[in-house]
Amino acid sequence: MEDIEEIYKKYANLIKNYIFFITRNRDLSEEIMQETFVVAIDGINKFRGDCEISVWLRSIAKKILYKRLKKDNLGKTISIHELELEDTKQVESEYIENNGKLKLYEALQNLDANTREVMYLRLTGELTFKEIGKILHKSENWARVTFFRGKQKLSKEEII
Repeated sequence: MEDIEEIYKKYANLIKNYIFFITRNRDLSEEIMQETFVVAIDGINKFRGDCEISVWLRSIAKKILYKRLKKDNLGKTISIHELELEDTKQVESEYIENNGKLKLYEALQNLDANTREVMYLRLTGELTFKEIGKILHKSENWARVTFFRGKQKLSKEEII
């Protein structure tokens, strides 16, 4: 197994960008990323190796994010759409370098949450459908079909 410092160097930005994609909040993304690695360090002995370490880290990050959102909203059910976005244009310009990517990300925001997440993990995380299914606690086939349907929706908008 890789040294935890190597794992951090390799995956910290991936985790931060993953959380940023969901929240569009730079500070929260940084906090969740740091908390993810604290949990990972504590639980590294529990990592069974039955999936990629990036999948395991994303799963930890997602759980931490949802716990944080639930706590911050005093148990209210919230959706990603209800999250307040801070300095969206400034942050987008830092992360998105050309208009093609900008159009893609804007179009992804119009998709339902599950489809958006599958599309993001496949396109930017370059994960397999099997890995996506594990992260989202669904089947490989569900991830494949959801990606295909998302691609069709984006095709109608002439994005892909």
